[in-house]
Amino acid sequence: MPQQNARSVQRRRRIKRVLIGLFATTVVLVDTGAAAAQAAVGSEQLAITTPPAGSAQWAADHSLGRDLPDPATADARDVAAFFATLTAAQTARLVTDYPLVVGNLDGAPLQLRYRANRLAIAAERDRARARAADRRLDADTRARAEARANDSDHLLAPERQILAFDPRGRGLVSEVYGDLTTAQRVAVLVPGSDADLGHFDQAVDPLRSPAGMGRALYAEEQRQAVGTRTAVIAWTGYVTPAGLGPDAVTDRLAQAAAPRLTRLLAGLAVTSDPTAPPALFCHSYGTVVCGTAAPAIHDSAPTDLVVFGSPGMGVADAADLGTGVRVWATRNPTDWIGNVPYLEVGGLGHGADPTSAAFGAIRLSSAGADGHTGYLADGTASLRNFADVALGDYADVTRAARS
Repeated sequence: MPQQNARSVQRRRRIKRVLIGLFATTVVLVDTGAAAAQAAVGSEQLAITTPPAGSAQWAADHSLGRDLPDPATADARDVAAFFATLTAAQTARLVTDYPLVVGNLDGAPLQLRYRANRLAIAAERDRARARAADRRLDADTRARAEARANDSDHLLAPERQILAFDPRGRGLVSEVYGDLTTAQRVAVLVPGSDADLGHFDQAVDPLRSPAGMGRALYAEEQRQAVGTRTAVIAWTGYVTPAGLGPDAVTDRLAQAAAPRLTRLLAGLAVTSDPTAPPALFCHSYGTVVCGTAAPAIHDSAPTDLVVFGSPGMGVADAADLGTGVRVWATRNPTDWIGNVPYLEVGGLGHGADPTSAAFGAIRLSSAGADGHTGYLADGTASLRNFADVALGDYADVTRAARS
């Protein structure tokens, strides 16, 4: 019997490997670009679910005569209330001593987080530069350290507002465009595979990066509604799949990411005051994250949830996402994601196509968009529509043609 059980486990593992291979092979056959190359090197990633470095020391710090908010469990409202009681000197010490904790603490004042993250980023840059100069390390390690130092240094430009930064693993970064404290309308971009510190901001083909997408949406909002105060957050607050390997066809990383996304929204509820709940714009694997988080989203008004280039959201239809969201979906005809099987078998795949009529989402036009990353390109219907949704100008949204 033990041998039969062992053979059964091995058989299930073989089947899972075959199914993963089929999903990835499907993509390779329909996409001859970068994604196909990445599929060959994709690997399982270690999800980040614990608070950042310095959290243990923060929890043990009783110098203020009371407990500091637990970075793992504290409610954003309690965090905001805690900081409201501090003097300027107390606040400055916490930022200096625990920059990674303060910089990632949802509910902490926004300007405080920006300050803390500048300190944390500078420390990571300096650490990486020291490793890059260490001749005891091999050439590949030094080259990776040099790249990490450069990526960190770019985030320190004076105009950048880094809402969250965590150097663990491939690096997590979130950036704000606009004034989040006074914004009337707020949008959050949730990217998909390969989003990390090294790919957060790309000079070549910027719309492949979270920062490029965030800037494009913010610029279009400003163009359409000059008098409206807006802010956009490019949120790379979770470990994304690398390439199109095993993680891209399961919801493992999305399950770890969803609580982090809901904490972000809880923090925004007490540190910003828009006229409507922040709208979520979810791309590729990011739509799996948003689908996983959606049932936990509850507000006085529905949260707009826009999905584009989606492999599925882990549900059979929009109703399964709960009543807290209004779901919009689009996919252009040249996006290779449309050739990936829309199904879920044994935990692999992400379910129904959100752009299908049966799914029940409001289908947006993406006329003019090209490929998997072209939805926020200038002049596309998708970019205009995304800005309309973000601004609440629903009457101006153009719908997809019936198919």
